[in-house]
Amino acid sequence: MKYEPIVIEPARGWQVINWRELREYRDLFYFMIDRDIKVLYKQTVLGFGWAILRPLLSMVIFTIIFGNLAQVDSDGVPYAIFSYVALVPWLYFSTALSASALSLVSNTDMLTKVYFPRLIFPLTPVFSKLVDFVISFAIVFILMAWFRIAPTARVLYLPLLVGLMMLTAAGMGLWFAALSVQYRDVKHAIPFLTQILMYAAPVVWSASLIAERFGQSGRVLFGLYPMVGVIEGFRAALIGSGPMPWDTIGVGAASALVIFVSGLFYFRRMEVHFADVA
Repeated sequence: MKYEPIVIEPARGWQVINWRELREYRDLFYFMIDRDIKVLYKQTVLGFGWAILRPLLSMVIFTIIFGNLAQVDSDGVPYAIFSYVALVPWLYFSTALSASALSLVSNTDMLTKVYFPRLIFPLTPVFSKLVDFVISFAIVFILMAWFRIAPTARVLYLPLLVGLMMLTAAGMGLWFAALSVQYRDVKHAIPFLTQILMYAAPVVWSASLIAERFGQSGRVLFGLYPMVGVIEGFRAALIGSGPMPWDTIGVGAASALVIFVSGLFYFRRMEVHFADVA
């Protein structure tokens, strides 16, 4: 019996996402997520303890500098838990974004030798980093008990905020992953970018400062940065720092969706060049 060879040719121009192909490679996707989780803390003494230590140390430093020395307003709640609740989604976002942005460059051997949907690379960290997120998130309830803050029914909104957090990380990760193959400057720029994004987000300060200085319209425009609604939503849902910021969450969700969809199409547009320049 004679078999015809299968020739895989790169698609050119603007392409739609082949969701069927992604579904066919779901086992590989699961394997890469599992590999990403295991490799992260391989041969470390503390292992997954780093998922707790990183936000806790950051909380202590921020509390000393911003809470005690700078006397930053914390919306009437202790600054320690005020900052920690913001650090949990932020650290997920920054680590997922960084890993996703450099995923193609870090897997050059697989990229140039084996064919499978390239979208798997930047999407893997978006899911694998959820393990650290869940571990660090559990400490929030210990801090709430310590500071005698009772949970409210608004915790039911957390899955929505987690989804928005993942969508933002995935969208920006797709953009930078595609750019990093062609422009290696991205690799050096990512650490500075994540630091700028952290101080631009209300991690160490409250978004109420924007409303005080620029009014409600300025606050809504600030919400175009999707992590603003996520962080303020986490605070409102967990520690009751204020009402749920549905205006910034809604604007942020629309912005995150635009970033994600445009990132998908740009990634597919540039995919034909990945093997050539990797």
